[in-house]
Amino acid sequence: MIHHTPAAKLQIARPAFAHQIGTLNKDEPTPLYQQLQKLLRTAIHSQIITASEAIPPERDLADDFDVSRITVRKAIDGLVSEGLLVRRQGSGTYVASRFEKSLSRLSSFSEDMISRGRKPHSEWISKTHGVVTPEESLSLGLSPGSQVCRFQRLRYADGMIMALEYTTLPAFALPTLDEVGDSLYEALSRTGHRPVRALQRLRAVALTGEQADRLQVPPGTPGLFIERRGFLSDGLTCELNHSYYRGDAYDVIAEVNELGNLTYGF
Repeated sequence: MIHHTPAAKLQIARPAFAHQIGTLNKDEPTPLYQQLQKLLRTAIHSQIITASEAIPPERDLADDFDVSRITVRKAIDGLVSEGLLVRRQGSGTYVASRFEKSLSRLSSFSEDMISRGRKPHSEWISKTHGVVTPEESLSLGLSPGSQVCRFQRLRYADGMIMALEYTTLPAFALPTLDEVGDSLYEALSRTGHRPVRALQRLRAVALTGEQADRLQVPPGTPGLFIERRGFLSDGLTCELNHSYYRGDAYDVIAEVNELGNLTYGF
């Protein structure tokens, strides 16, 4: 009878993982770490390796792909910064099951997703013009009777519903509703009315029946509500955004330094 040690079992299992996600081509000009990143990223997006699943240790990946551990570490570092992988001290490296976003930079949902190697998509529920409501009037600093543009949409990443979003803009910010494609901030950039700073308020909520139905979760599921007011460089309010995020997909984090500055994320 042949007895396999744990190391021997690893030696048998490793080539299976390399065979599963593909091989590197050392004759290509693309750096090897970028090739490995692409293989891992594709495997994550296609769910060959799934959320919360561990990837092999760096030394095993280095052996499998015949590269240095420095190359492997550089590839993994890039995917960690994209939010696709997370390191757990003393445990290993895992496919991220939740999305974390830094709020220290004002960016759009589409920009955030693309920067992490994910594919963003919006499903429009409605695009309308109308007269400002009393609540919108107070938040946007508009006079009663002013015209506004309202947008309601679902936000996706890699085909997964992430958020339900309601946005109200002063009519001056967009000449027509058709200006807006997948990214509202791209449209506002073209018209010169993209916010340069914002105030955001976050709180935990229980998703209502309608919200839960849109987000495809049971009614009463915990969610994250974020209200954002965006401002132009002259201080004029140009955006009111109410977003409801799935509680199983987002985390809130805050880094505090000794000077009292905060860096938020969700």
